[in-house]
Amino acid sequence: MPKLSAGTRALLILNGLFFVVTYWVPNMRNRMVDWFALFFPMNDHFQMWQFISSLFMHGSVTHLFFNMFALFSFGMILEALWGTRKFIAFYFIVGIGAGLIYIGVNYFEFKGVYKELLELGFRPVEIQALLDTGYINPKIGSQIADGKLQEFYSHYNGPVLGASGAIYGILVAFGMMFPNAKLAFLFIPVPVAAKYIIPALLVFDLFSGVTGFSLFGGNIGHFAHIGGAIIGFLLMLYWKPNAKIGSSFISTSE
Repeated sequence: MPKLSAGTRALLILNGLFFVVTYWVPNMRNRMVDWFALFFPMNDHFQMWQFISSLFMHGSVTHLFFNMFALFSFGMILEALWGTRKFIAFYFIVGIGAGLIYIGVNYFEFKGVYKELLELGFRPVEIQALLDTGYINPKIGSQIADGKLQEFYSHYNGPVLGASGAIYGILVAFGMMFPNAKLAFLFIPVPVAAKYIIPALLVFDLFSGVTGFSLFGGNIGHFAHIGGAIIGFLLMLYWKPNAKIGSSFISTSE
């Protein structure tokens, strides 16, 4: 097994520590989520630091394992090529960018429903009561689909956890540098080249984000995945705008 590089090791340790404190220290779960998960900007729990801290919060052992396995598998390779400082900068830039894009998409959808409720004659205080309590006033529920109202409530109250946006940025960077590398995923029986499987993952995320259908259940931030991939792609182009995609084009210096 290759020796863990400094940046990847630090990220793995921090993610592990956050998980242990959140789920194993008595009475800390709700506090950790309130402090460090990423909340909707209009929610009272929102803080600017959550764009960073949410990258270290995970919702389950499975969630943590798959993100950290991907970080270990691909992050060490990128860190070896770029150096620790550049790799860490990339990780946080794509992670923060993923959060911003995810919040932006949610805000657009949220404002659309909010405007629709106002146009139907509901007062802001009635709308806020729905957001605060989750109780759907029959007068509101009779005019707007229940699923839309539940999503409206979820956008406002649902915290965002996980490093998946940063991981998708890492996957895109890896795919751009090593497009012909064969990757094996649990749900695909044979290895497939990165240039095929990574775009396929993004298409699936886009489809799931738009339709709400997901093979892996609900509460998945598909637009955070897409956001991390977009920021990762743009950052790779910015770092080496004249490079030919498909070559190892990032400097190895820190």
